[in-house]
Amino acid sequence: MTTNAESTHGVEIRGGIELPATREHIELHTSDGLTLVGELATPVGRTPVATLVTLHPLPTSGGFMDSHILRKAAGRLPALADLAVLRFNTRGTTSPRGTSGGSFGSGVTEREDVAAAMAFVAARGLPNPWLVGWSFGTELAVKYGLEHPIRGAILLSPPLHRATDAELAAWAGNERQLVAIIPEHDDYLRPEEARERFASVPTTRFIAVDGGKHLWVGENQTRRILNEIVAVVNPAALPLPTEWVGP
Repeated sequence: MTTNAESTHGVEIRGGIELPATREHIELHTSDGLTLVGELATPVGRTPVATLVTLHPLPTSGGFMDSHILRKAAGRLPALADLAVLRFNTRGTTSPRGTSGGSFGSGVTEREDVAAAMAFVAARGLPNPWLVGWSFGTELAVKYGLEHPIRGAILLSPPLHRATDAELAAWAGNERQLVAIIPEHDDYLRPEEARERFASVPTTRFIAVDGGKHLWVGENQTRRILNEIVAVVNPAALPLPTEWVGP
């Protein structure tokens, strides 16, 4: 476990900057016997107000726990918004942190990966968990999120390839909130079609991002996404600053 609490004053918040946080290498253990590697980042000296359980993009297309929006959330949001951020590699996925056991399960056996992450959250007593899925990770959130005591799920660029219409419709009338953040120029599901697909869950908080693309490349898009996440989870922390001047 390391604590990045040294002074980082008067610097622009952008790119891969890591603001002060307690960062811990963790392991998750699945019910089918796999060990998954990950990291937990928490505020320094403060109890988090909520927990982001992140689910990364498709590993067979380069997605992993360090996919940039998730890495930047872990680098910034413990300090800026008092959030705990849990990242991990799903089965068979490799990052600089290491390789998780098993092999890619096309979104089926990853059900156990989500369960392992939520068991870790429960064991640590991490508060107010939200699933934050990106692309493939949104499929896991939609398919399996309702099996766990979460506050809701935030979906970044959901393709809705693997999640069925029935699995999506199951969120209707549920107290757990569904938030869909849809880029204007998405490669898979653009706002007009997304509104139709999410119509089965009329309480969905639907956010269409003008100029957005599936991979959310660039600092402007990063800031937009992180602000939208915080607006859902801890709106009292808004607006997120663009310069770090210390706690």
